[in-house]
Amino acid sequence: MTTAQRAEVLRLRQQCGQPWHGPPHGLEQRWHHISAACYEHQPILGTSPERLAAFEKELLSALAPVSEGVSAWCVLPNHYHVLLQSISLPAVRKALGGLHGRTSHDWNAEDGKRGRTCWYRCLPKPVKSESHRWATLNYIHHNPVHHGYAKRWQDWLFSSAGQYLEAVGREYAERMWNEHPLFDFGKGWDEPGM
Repeated sequence: MTTAQRAEVLRLRQQCGQPWHGPPHGLEQRWHHISAACYEHQPILGTSPERLAAFEKELLSALAPVSEGVSAWCVLPNHYHVLLQSISLPAVRKALGGLHGRTSHDWNAEDGKRGRTCWYRCLPKPVKSESHRWATLNYIHHNPVHHGYAKRWQDWLFSSAGQYLEAVGREYAERMWNEHPLFDFGKGWDEPGM
């Protein structure tokens, strides 16, 4: 690295509250898989298609200023997944905390359930390699099929899958699916009681 590159890495590490002596190693410091679930996996988020659509829009708007890009997302009735590139995970957490607080307040008013806990788990997981990133993208797009909400990725409206398939084409998407299989990816995370 040049002196200027080292200085920039150090500045970013300080900004993110990371130790100075452990520089980022590739993707793991920049790419994250964010998963968040409604309390007790209740379908609070998905009481209507309008709520799902509004939340999808709010989610992407909340993440835009704190990420370098959202590569994949999927919003389901009781949880969501996002694959994003970010330097400041604390800023992402703060943005999601604000989003969860606002939506909890609004949904509880709409549903006449003041004081109800809407959100439970929000887990950012680092993406460790390029292959892991592709498997994460496949997992996120496959999630509506896995949970029985759709027969095909592109059938679920509250996801980036349709845009992804349109951008890369079916042949490329199938190749990435076969090269980066899911196996047990995500097993146990989004099951009740976990």
